Amino acid sequence: MKSLLLLLSLLSTYLVSFAQQSYYLSGTVKDKRGEALPGAGVYISGYKIATISENDGSYKLLLKPGNYDILVQLIGYKALNKNVIISDKTVKLDLVLEESVTQLAEVTIKPDLNRERYIAMFKDFFIGTTPNAAQCKLINPNVLIIDYDRENGLLTVKSNEFLIIENKALGYRIKYLVNNFEYSRKTNIIYYEGYPTYEDLKASKRKKEGWDKKRLTAYLGSPQHFFKSLFNKNATGEGFIINKMINIPNPDKPADSLINANIKRLSPVQNITGNIHFVIGDSLNYWVKKKNLPKEISVLSKQAVQQDTLTHLTSSSAIKEINFTDKLYIAYTKEKEDPSFSQRIGIAIGRPLEYSHYQISTITQQHGPVYFYENGGIYNPRTMLYSGYWAWEKIADSVPMDYLPPVNLAENK
Repeated sequence: MKSLLLLLSLLSTYLVSFAQQSYYLSGTVKDKRGEALPGAGVYISGYKIATISENDGSYKLLLKPGNYDILVQLIGYKALNKNVIISDKTVKLDLVLEESVTQLAEVTIKPDLNRERYIAMFKDFFIGTTPNAAQCKLINPNVLIIDYDRENGLLTVKSNEFLIIENKALGYRIKYLVNNFEYSRKTNIIYYEGYPTYEDLKASKRKKEGWDKKRLTAYLGSPQHFFKSLFNKNATGEGFIINKMINIPNPDKPADSLINANIKRLSPVQNITGNIHFVIGDSLNYWVKKKNLPKEISVLSKQAVQQDTLTHLTSSSAIKEINFTDKLYIAYTKEKEDPSFSQRIGIAIGRPLEYSHYQISTITQQHGPVYFYENGGIYNPRTMLYSGYWAWEKIADSVPMDYLPPVNLAENK
């Protein structure tokens, strides 16, 4: 009997402790006239957390402390997003939807002969070109608003409604409100931001077991995994090696004064006696090539970057920051690169022989500091630029922010 009472006491303590870690976000969904809107989908961006408003427009979600983007969608109304911070108490957030004229009225769409080509480009750069991407389908590409600036070679895409992506590789149905997508032909830089939500596809038990394995592979070694482990001071234990790519003067490039003097001396056209003589030879080509060499080159520093020196606390215990110079060189040691990645030309990162089988990515800080959360989410994606393996894997290889690796599979890994 004492043992039973002790067990009940411990269980009660656990439940109270759990309750203290989660708080309700609640409110109503109404239109501008103040009328309740039942059936509206209320989603947490990046998660599998969602609910539907009741007949009186009310909704309720149980959330742990954190920073969340709330998405609301209802047919006939513009999608709405709101940011909310859950700290140590229940939060009330009333949501007002605006009617969508484009959905309620008949719209004439002008034909665009290049639209299909732009959608194909968008799919490659947004969904990706990995084996998982080959099993992804855009269900409603008609919601995409596409613009292509020929002069600047800039493709931009956004959506006022959720783009629905069916990922049969990982078993997700993703709703993604595309806030901004950009691809520049000139810089070859891809940038996108928006508000995704995830739902599990229905399937047999055997199929779901296959998805569990693929989801784990997608998560391990990803930016989400890296920043989550960095937040918890366990990046090394999770299999990450952090080095730096340091810029140094190019030893193969002589001083500019010497290069310019020799090019001038060996110039193809020289006025010597009033006549023009052409001097063409290997010497001039040699100095022209030297002039075209970069002033600096990047070299890998084998000295590991310590997590404690890289990561810093902020005024909020829920947010940490990193602020660095040069490039971070991230090697993930517990998985090999996919063969289809190594076969692609021009995207792999150089590595020493002992890193030959690792997944290699680099991070360039555009501006800083970079803020990130415990779940591995980044506050402002524009603060960083990925290259290598992380630049290759995109939406097709993403998992929700509340993803937790199955214990039995993680142990086998």
